[in-house]
This record gives sequence, structure tokens and C-alpha cells, in this order.
Amino acid sequence: MAFDAWLIYLLAVVGLSLSPGPNGLLALTHGALHGRRRTLWTICGGTLGFTAVIALSMFGIGALLRTSLTALTVMQWVGGAYLVWLGVQVWRSPPIALAAFAAALPRVSGWALFRQGLLSALTNPKGLLFFAAFLPQFIDPARSLVVQFVVMAGTFGAVEFATELLIAGAAHRIRPWLQRVGRRFNRACGGVFIAIGIALPLRA
Repeated sequence: MAFDAWLIYLLAVVGLSLSPGPNGLLALTHGALHGRRRTLWTICGGTLGFTAVIALSMFGIGALLRTSLTALTVMQWVGGAYLVWLGVQVWRSPPIALAAFAAALPRVSGWALFRQGLLSALTNPKGLLFFAAFLPQFIDPARSLVVQFVVMAGTFGAVEFATELLIAGAAHRIRPWLQRVGRRFNRACGGVFIAIGIALPLRA
């Protein structure tokens, strides 16, 4: 990838990472509930998931899904169902308590947080279709596809990781405010997840 093309790609990736999406919302929610340090598990899972989605898109699976109505439909419904389930879990989360914060929450393992971030990225069919349409704009057929994948996936992963970390850190700092509106905040975030999960298969 030429340097000027990479700069354009970088700007596009920054804009994409800053736009609202399921993983950003998940980082915000987990940052508020578990703190920035534990939310690193969620962020790492999401970053790995996006890397896998980029790989699938760049190596042709995205094109296959777009031509297979059955595969696309199944993926849309599975992704939507997972987001609805995730929304219900967030909706039912207890309000934040500053005193004995860790003890006030059900113990969630780092692996569970990692898995939620990973599945949130992997089960979003719009993400795969978006990357399948977005990435070819920057692929140079005269250069190694593997090298370009490393550059593109590495750039996106670094930007997405930094963005979600900032979101999680901000959520952790506003925890006193969240203590006052805790359950309403959880229900609002959970409601957004549920709405996204319902809208994904219905809007296809």
C-alpha cells in the first residue's frame, strides 16, 4: 500500500472507529461497570474479532456471503439474536455503587469479557459486508495481499483499540454520575443493543 493511500485509509478508519457501534457501546458499558483495566479484556476481544472480519473480507468470504442469500440471512439473524441477548444482560446489570464496587457486581471473568467483545465484532453481519465493500478501495493488486492485510488490519486494530480504551476510561471517570442514574444508564445501553439486534435482520 502506498503511503498516501495509507494516510487516506487511516483517516477513514479513525472516522469509522469514532462512529457509534456495538463494540464502542460495549466498551462504554463495561468501562462503567468493571473499570478500564478489566475492560481491556473486552477491547482485546473486539480487536481480535475485527481483525478476523477484515481477514474474511479481504480473502473473499465477504463476496461469497453477498451472493449467498441463505448464508447472509442466517448470519444476520444469529448476529441480531446475540446483540439482543447482550442487551438483555446489560439491561439487567445492577446500578453502579462506588462503595465496595467490585463486590456489588456479579463476578465476571476476564475470559467472559473477552468473549463478549469478540462475539460482538464477529456476529455483526453489517461489519463483514462493510469491510467487503470498504477495503477493496485500498487494495493494490500489484502488491502482496498478505502484506496489505497486515498493514490494514494492524492500522484498524490499533485505532480501534485506542478509541475503545478512551471510551472505557471516560466511562470509568464519570462513574459518580452513573451511580445516580445507574439503572437508567444500563437500561438505555441495553435498549440500544436490543434495538440494533432487532434492526439488523429486519432492515436487510
